[in-house]
Amino acid sequence: MEALRQVDEWPAENVAAGVVSDGEVVATRGEAGRTFRWASVTKPATALAVLVAAEEGTVDLDDPAGPPGSTVRHLLAHTSGLPFEGTEPLAKPATRRIYSNAGFEVLAAVVEQQAEMPFADYLGQAVFEPLRMSATLEGSAGAGVHGTLDDVLRLGCELLDPTLVAPETLDEATTVQFPGLGGVIPGIGRYDPNDWGLGLELRDRKPSHWTGNRASERTFGHFGGSGTFLWVDPDRRLALAALTDFEFGQWALDAWPRLSDAVVGELASNAK
Repeated sequence: MEALRQVDEWPAENVAAGVVSDGEVVATRGEAGRTFRWASVTKPATALAVLVAAEEGTVDLDDPAGPPGSTVRHLLAHTSGLPFEGTEPLAKPATRRIYSNAGFEVLAAVVEQQAEMPFADYLGQAVFEPLRMSATLEGSAGAGVHGTLDDVLRLGCELLDPTLVAPETLDEATTVQFPGLGGVIPGIGRYDPNDWGLGLELRDRKPSHWTGNRASERTFGHFGGSGTFLWVDPDRRLALAALTDFEFGQWALDAWPRLSDAVVGELASNAK
């Protein structure tokens, strides 16, 4: 795919990028087997494990978790009131969209307690092993996955056509939770509303979005501070992922939308 050649100009020493179309990996660029730190692209994998736990009855999305009045659902949707880091709430649950790594660490602790096993093991057994991923969790359930492009593309395929959870569960995870709340996406700025599902950021009608201008409003995904991202467009049956070893910055806000639009455009042109 010609569009993926753009990643050769990115400032990272190592980059791997790939495209999933209609459930198949159709193009990659870079070393698909190189292990990268996913940073916050970890969160969709953790969220998927929590959804598996919910379907198994290990947890309930509306179980109390985190600060008083907060639930598993609030933690997944960044509405528990917890800050980016730390344990002292900044707001009451469901009043603000506060992006929180700490919330995902609480989620991991809840699953760990209820499943009676380390969360890294649960994530491996619930998500990585059945999807044939070599990824591992090393540290925070919000930012500690290390894995390959092959791994993240398998996750993209799963988020297009779920096999680990029911389609209805994924539909709920990609539907706005606690509508109308504004908030800041770290490194980008404030959106009002700042729509999120369960562990997944929703593109909706956000202007100047990191997924570009051509992805549908139903597009969802996540990006990470190590210059990584995964987005999934269920309307176009398309997913795009990139892993790098270069810290997120303005370069990414310039490069990612341009790449995303080029990939969507090339596939649309090829389909004619």
